[in-house]
Amino acid sequence: MTSITPSSAARSSAARSSSGRPSQRLRLVGSGALVAAGSVALALAAPTAASAHVSATASTTAAGAYTVVTFSLAHGCEGSPTTGLTITIPDGINSVSPTVNPNWEVVKNEVALAEPITDSHGASVTERVADVVYTAKTPLADGYRDTVSLQLQLPEDAEGESLAFPVLQTCETGSTAWDQPTVEGEDEPELPAPVVTVTAAEEGEGHHGAGSASHEEEETAAATTASSTSSAGGADVVARVLGVGGLVVGAVGVAVALASRRRGPKASA
Repeated sequence: MTSITPSSAARSSAARSSSGRPSQRLRLVGSGALVAAGSVALALAAPTAASAHVSATASTTAAGAYTVVTFSLAHGCEGSPTTGLTITIPDGINSVSPTVNPNWEVVKNEVALAEPITDSHGASVTERVADVVYTAKTPLADGYRDTVSLQLQLPEDAEGESLAFPVLQTCETGSTAWDQPTVEGEDEPELPAPVVTVTAAEEGEGHHGAGSASHEEEETAAATTASSTSSAGGADVVARVLGVGGLVVGAVGVAVALASRRRGPKASA
């Protein structure tokens, strides 16, 4: 019969206790990892929810300037693919030039003005664009992003105003009207209308000031790019020549070293 001394029992108890600790630590670490993963998932989901709206971005917001307003969407109607977008043009904007997107057919709908007006070219205008309708040639699946753009002139007297462009998004099943006004100091509505806030006019802008400036900037940028490309090309040629020269010198050095090793030291008499 084998006797168990108190010290042996203590060691056995300690061994059992220590053998159970790793699994306990593993469970704690696993729980922490799950919590961390959940936090990351929530953090990533927040921007996705915030970006679910149909939004508008203007290339310039200066009063009286010609600008390109781009509308973007990346979702359908509760999962249903998007088939069309109807963009309502705010009062004060009479002429609109839609950008052609190969994925969409586009139509401008005009209405008669209450009174004729004279445009910046001195011509009489009796109609204005009320809305622009984009119809998808192939329905845009939920979760895929696309954009449509309109060129227009911002009103000269609209500095400080927020121009709303309500958008009706139609889908294979259902539709969503992005037309709720955003009020300063209040929470953003559930379905806000895309907005462009007009800023102060830029100095030296005429009726086509923004367009002319943009054109000049584009030409300058193109010339700078061409010059940079040319310089880069010349530098590239020099670098290649130096690189080849270095390879040749290196090859000669290796050949000399190999030849010296083959000859070896002369035998002593």
